[in-house]
Amino acid sequence: MRPVDIEREEPIVEPGQTYGSITEHISSIALERRTRLLWLFGFGLSSLLLLVLLVSVGWLLLRGTGIWGINVPVAWGFAIINFVWWIGIAHAGTLISAVLLVLRQEWRTSINRFAEAMTLFALASAALFPLLHLGRPWLFYYMLPYPNSMGLWPQFRSPLVWDMFSILTYGVVSGLFWYVGLIPDLAKFRDRAARPLARKIYGFLAMGWRGSAVHWRRYEAAYFMLAVLATLVVSVHGIVGLAFGVSLVPGWHTTIAPPYFVVGAVFSGFALVLVLAIPLRRIYDLEDFITMRHLDNMAKVILGASLFLAYGYLMHFFTAWYSADEFELAFLRNRFQGPYAPYFWAAIALNVLLPQIFWFRSLRRNTILLFIVSLFALAGMWLDRFVIVVASLQRDFLPSAWELYVPTIWDWATFLGTIGLFFMLLFLFIRFLPIISIFEMQELVSEEAQQ
Repeated sequence: MRPVDIEREEPIVEPGQTYGSITEHISSIALERRTRLLWLFGFGLSSLLLLVLLVSVGWLLLRGTGIWGINVPVAWGFAIINFVWWIGIAHAGTLISAVLLVLRQEWRTSINRFAEAMTLFALASAALFPLLHLGRPWLFYYMLPYPNSMGLWPQFRSPLVWDMFSILTYGVVSGLFWYVGLIPDLAKFRDRAARPLARKIYGFLAMGWRGSAVHWRRYEAAYFMLAVLATLVVSVHGIVGLAFGVSLVPGWHTTIAPPYFVVGAVFSGFALVLVLAIPLRRIYDLEDFITMRHLDNMAKVILGASLFLAYGYLMHFFTAWYSADEFELAFLRNRFQGPYAPYFWAAIALNVLLPQIFWFRSLRRNTILLFIVSLFALAGMWLDRFVIVVASLQRDFLPSAWELYVPTIWDWATFLGTIGLFFMLLFLFIRFLPIISIFEMQELVSEEAQQ
C-alpha cells in the first residue's frame, strides 16, 4: 500500500518523466558522470576539517579536557552543546522520512534518501562528544551492562547512560531503515555499473534483489515496520531533553524540556535538509525531482516549528515567574540581562522572528532566501543550545562559584572538525549512492500518469 497525499494542487514530479529517464538521471550522478570540480573542492575542504578534528582529538587524549574552556561551575561546555545540536539534526532526518511515510505523505520521496543519510552522518558527529567528554574515552564500555570481574554495573539513573542507550538504539534503527530503503536502488546500480568491481560491490549490498513479487511484498512490510520503529525518535530525543529536566539546575529543571527539544530537532533538521537540497537540485539538475512544492512544504514545517519554539520560550518564562522561585527568577533575569544575553536575544530573533517571513508564499518559493533563512535557523538553534547549557551553569547557587565560560581554540577546532566529518561522509554518499530514491520516484510517475 503506497502513500496517498491529500494536497494535489501541484504535481510531485514534473511532467515528462519516465521510468527510464528517472533511472538514467539519478544513477548517472554516481555511475557515469565525471567527478565535478565542485565536488572535489568540497571533499578536499571537508577532509581538511576532518584532519583538524583528528589533531584536536589527539591533543585532547594527550593533555586531557583541560585544553577546553570548561571550568567550575561550567563543567559542560562545547562538548554537550554540540552533542545536543548534532543529535537534534540526526533525529530530524529519520523523523522526516519515517513520520511522513507513516502519515502517507508522498512529497517525502524526493528528500527522504539524503535526509536519512544526513541522520547517520550527524549521528556519527554527535556520538563523538559524549565519548570525548568522558575524559577517559577508552573506558566508554563502562556505561554498558556487561558481565565483568569487578561486579560493576552502570548507574541507570545517570543521564550519561540514557544517552548511551538512546544513541545506540537510534543508530541501529536508523541504519537499518536507511539500508533497507536502498536495496532496490542498489540492485539498479548493480545492473547498470560498467566496472566489474562496482558491480560486485553493489551486487553484494543488494543482497540478491531481483524485484520479484515476493521480494517486493517482504520489502514493503519490512520498510514500513522499520518506519514505525523509527518514529520512536520522538521518545529518543525526548530522553536527551529529559537528561536536562531531571537535574535541579535552574533553567533545566522543567517538564517542557523533552517536547521542546523534539521541536527544536524538527526545526533544525528541516533547515539542514533545505540547506542541502537547494544546492543539490541546482548542481545536479534535480529541479524535476525536488520541486518548488517540496521546498514550500519544508518552509511551512519550519514556520510551524518556530511557532512551537515560541510557545516553549513563553511557557518557560511563565513557569519561572509563576513558581516564584528566587533561583528560577534570577536565572530568567540572567538570560535577559546577563553576560550571555546577546546570544539569547539572537537565538530568539533567528528561531522565532526570522522564520515568520514564511507566512508569505512568494518568500517561501525564493530559493536564495530559503537557503539564507535555513542557515540562520541552524545558527539560531546552536545559540539556543549554547544559552541552555552555559547560561544555566555559569551562575551557581553560590556567588563565589560564578565564572564565565570562554571556549578555547580547541573547542572550536573540535566543532569545526565534526562539521568536516559530516560533509566528508555526505560527499562520499553523493558520489557513490543514489541521493534520491529511484524506485519511489518511478512509482510516483506511475501514479501521476493514472490520474
